[in-house]
Amino acid sequence: MQTAKYIWMDGEFIKWEEANIHITTHTLHYGNGVFEGIRAYKTKDGLAIFRLKKHIKRLLDSAKILMIETPYLYEEIKEAIINLIKKNEFKNNIYIRPIIYYGNGNLGILPSECKVRFSIIAWEWSTPVDEDGLKAGIRAKISSFRRNSLNSTMSKAKAVSNYLNSQMSKKEVVTSGYDVAILLDDNGFVCETSGECLFIVRNKTLITPANENSLESITQKTVIKLAKDLGIKVKRRNITRDELYICDEAFSTGTAAEITPFYEIDNRVINNALSGKITKKIQKAYFDLIYANNLKYNKYLTYIS
Repeated sequence: MQTAKYIWMDGEFIKWEEANIHITTHTLHYGNGVFEGIRAYKTKDGLAIFRLKKHIKRLLDSAKILMIETPYLYEEIKEAIINLIKKNEFKNNIYIRPIIYYGNGNLGILPSECKVRFSIIAWEWSTPVDEDGLKAGIRAKISSFRRNSLNSTMSKAKAVSNYLNSQMSKKEVVTSGYDVAILLDDNGFVCETSGECLFIVRNKTLITPANENSLESITQKTVIKLAKDLGIKVKRRNITRDELYICDEAFSTGTAAEITPFYEIDNRVINNALSGKITKKIQKAYFDLIYANNLKYNKYLTYIS
């Protein structure tokens, strides 16, 4: 992981190496915090943040769901993110991670004596998947872990604790030689990957599950919009496990993953291990958007001036 010069903590810029928290920080023990993953890209007109408004809104919605009283409003968070980017003088693509959490005070289950804290980290980062992976694809495996149940967690919140499920599923498949995990829901339908949304193509139709027990994905909605603008038919419906094996194309989407094709699922080769035509079209449209090469979608970008 690369570092930066400064981190924003509770309204102040702190040097990266001095941005510390106490070992009794409540969220460190119990996972009751919320965060976002945001990307900014180096365009011909400077750095541009992808869908900043939507990400901040989801962060605040997540805090509301978990009953965390956020100490900052939308405009204050937006200003803090932009100022942090400027102060660090980034030159390349970056990843931005705002996190709202409970500090130290007491260590009972309820953080009744703990102050709500807010930090923002940003660092230069390209992509978790190399160029070959973006072009040719990666290997996926269905995990034995099911996605968190609606009856046991707050799936619409991007909560720290929700990601234990993601970590365990990914660790399981990576140690078996695969790249990413696919999780099913309690009914056995495909839900998403360990950290991204999933799309398949069958008979020239793009299909993705509804977000019934998963986070409402900003990138997923963007991809659906791009696909419709390209004249591609889109359906949101349940996907069965065996349907993955006979799909024409498959790919994942997310802030980090962007558009990553799959060439194999559970040892079944997809599309002769080649990235499909529809996947390539959407991938190109998405990269044109985030790198400001299509002015039609400029409203999705916030430029750092």
